[in-house]
Amino acid sequence: MKKYVLLSTFILMMPLYGFSQDLEAILEEESSDTTLVAASTFNGTRLLNGHSVETRKTGILEFLISHRFGRVNSGFDQLFGLDDSNIRFGFEYAWNDRLTLAVGRSSFEKTFDGYAKYRLLNQKTGANPFPFSLTLFGSATAKTIKDYLPENKPTFSERLTYTGQALIASKVNQNLSLQLMPTFVHFNTVPESNDPHDMVALGFGTRVKISKRVSLNAEYYYNLNPFESIDVKNSIAFGFDIETGGHIFQIILGNSVSMIEKGFIAETTGDFFKGDIHFGFNISRAFQIKKSN
Repeated sequence: MKKYVLLSTFILMMPLYGFSQDLEAILEEESSDTTLVAASTFNGTRLLNGHSVETRKTGILEFLISHRFGRVNSGFDQLFGLDDSNIRFGFEYAWNDRLTLAVGRSSFEKTFDGYAKYRLLNQKTGANPFPFSLTLFGSATAKTIKDYLPENKPTFSERLTYTGQALIASKVNQNLSLQLMPTFVHFNTVPESNDPHDMVALGFGTRVKISKRVSLNAEYYYNLNPFESIDVKNSIAFGFDIETGGHIFQIILGNSVSMIEKGFIAETTGDFFKGDIHFGFNISRAFQIKKSN
């Protein structure tokens, strides 16, 4: 109980330091006999395509817009992919400091998605250290594009896909963070009968800070048992995070056009090293609509 009292007192006293003092400097000034939660392992809730371990504070509503353009190697006639645009927008609400609930809609395959994130464990330093943070993620998606003949109309259930992830991250130091993402994806319907309904993938991600507000991010997902009827490629992405107050702007280069887990993990067909690269970005804005107690 003592460690929770100390941590609560520290959080309540934070505003007295003023906004000009850097949070990381405050943490370094604390005595070694205090247990502290590692702050800002990543800048935002997204690593690049996928989620980071981060969740928002209680009562924050985040509006996220994501764009992915066409392939860079499509040439000048398509303005190197800029003529082709896919968009996802979503709303993410922090029910409390640990639980986030969200909904979104993608133009790619006209897909609706909903998910929940729960911060189960926090990385800690000090008297009672813990080496990593753990956030659980679960989502469901519904594809609504009419890509079927009228006589073969699928049921709503047949168009559903589910994803579960364990997001495991460690803030190695002030400039380096690492994340591991074991992932399970289930398709109610698959392209061909010999394709697996259940997929397992392992994701890796990192953030390297290059200034106070800018970081270089990388993300890779290795699919252990991809579809056999489709030439599926592993999703790879590189990008920059730029933090500007209430906004987080991410510039992304990757071989995936989809911005939801079932798409970029299980259905990516572009070969990054052959120029099948999609330029894109994520931009988010956070609103405090309910004050925490």
